[in-house]
Amino acid sequence: MEENTTVIAGRNPVMEAIKKDYLISRILVSIGEKEGSILKILSEAKKKNIPVKQVSVTKLDSIITSHQGIIAYISPIEFFEVSDILDIAKERKEQPFIVILDQIEDVHNLGAIARSAEAAGCHGIIIPLHRSAPVNAAAMKASAGALLHIKVARVTNLNAAMEQLKKEGLWICGTHQDADREYYNADLKGPLAIVIGSEGAGMSRLVAQNCDFNVNIPLSGNITSLNASCAAAIVIFEAVKQRKMVK
Repeated sequence: MEENTTVIAGRNPVMEAIKKDYLISRILVSIGEKEGSILKILSEAKKKNIPVKQVSVTKLDSIITSHQGIIAYISPIEFFEVSDILDIAKERKEQPFIVILDQIEDVHNLGAIARSAEAAGCHGIIIPLHRSAPVNAAAMKASAGALLHIKVARVTNLNAAMEQLKKEGLWICGTHQDADREYYNADLKGPLAIVIGSEGAGMSRLVAQNCDFNVNIPLSGNITSLNASCAAAIVIFEAVKQRKMVK
């Protein structure tokens, strides 16, 4: 990888990076790639004077295995403060709506949750500095470019960040399969942060204790748990539904 750059792989993420005017040093595209979506990306790149180089698929594979025939080198993803996320809600004149990730170490889960959060209109995501999946090319690919649109705050202490949110009037909703309240029976309309824990360990003990309330997703099949990103989407969009009902 080129020094001080992040690789963005895949057609949607690269197009989103171009649209968002990220500083793209160059784009690599596989030789002979002529599909419509690729041609559209290259046309946009030309308009913005972004260098494009044709390379072999083998070359792309050596950089990242899942690339859909195109990658871009951009400046590193910028991380924000929790206060920056709250400012977005204020600017939109909306009740704060934030997702907190606790011990999510799989990049695909991180990317998929970011995709759901951005699509739902969440104001931002909070992740811990340690024991968290990196915001890298694989996460960007899994997010379909959503990580270029939503603010991500990376904090040294999740519990301190949760206390900050509480002082700003947010309620903290944890997700736990043993919780005594179903997600659709909880009030998710006001200033809210939803905590998503890992599939295996769930939320850490202190984070779970620091939540104002916890919700579960009732399951009827033989499988006793959901993928973290799937569970996140279910609870996030229940909150969206409730918020739309009060408008």
